[in-house]
Amino acid sequence: MVQYNAYSCTPEISYNALMQHFGFTRTSVQREHSLLTPDSFIRAPFPGDQNGTRVVHINPAIGAGFTMFTLEAASNATFAPALDGCSSLIFILEGAFSLQIAKKKHSLKVGDYAFLPLTADYTLSSKNGGRAIVFEKPYNAIAGTNLPEIIIGNSQSLPKNPVLGDPRVLVQTLLPDQPSFDFAVNIMNFETGAHLSLVETHVMEHGLLMLSGGGIYRLGNDWYPVQTGDVIYMAPYCPQWFGALGSASSSYLIYKDWNRHSLES
Repeated sequence: MVQYNAYSCTPEISYNALMQHFGFTRTSVQREHSLLTPDSFIRAPFPGDQNGTRVVHINPAIGAGFTMFTLEAASNATFAPALDGCSSLIFILEGAFSLQIAKKKHSLKVGDYAFLPLTADYTLSSKNGGRAIVFEKPYNAIAGTNLPEIIIGNSQSLPKNPVLGDPRVLVQTLLPDQPSFDFAVNIMNFETGAHLSLVETHVMEHGLLMLSGGGIYRLGNDWYPVQTGDVIYMAPYCPQWFGALGSASSSYLIYKDWNRHSLES
């Protein structure tokens, strides 16, 4: 779209519109990692949803053992629950949602989250619209271990703990480190200029959403500028590193499979 500056009478063309005109995107899908940027997101309806759509970012089609998607609710939206045998975590990004579990109703606002085990009978709805990010995974039970319980929390009330002793990189843990939980979801917070202390390479896979700020992410042997709204998939053993850039702090929400033997599925 072309707009004209009233002072110079010269055309001003949106950078994103110009890049799209030439088929440009920062989105990159590789064998061991993917960067998925909002300009390339496609919305689609799901069975059982009403007045809402989903953007599926990560699922088994990309090689992952979990699904990560954004719910986008219009007025009076309702969304189908997780598939049978799956547990899920819902994190509110915009607006407000209502979570009905059995006979109890919970109001979820920005920064709130809900962990719902595979036994949870629930309905998620939004009266005035909103957005939420969801991680969904087939539950991997351990014999002799109780199933996890429902958790309703607020991320702003969670403590921030230094990562490997660095006070400029702080982690907030959304789920308890208990054997009943087979995945973890954390918020990583970086002061501007802060970075991970090492290039990580490990058996866990990741799904990541940039919540605020931006910086540089190393994925494999590639380096990507990232910003708020970007989604990243990291396969097992993908070398990974992040450094925050800009005048403001940065944070991201990150999923990983956890608490299970690597030969278990």
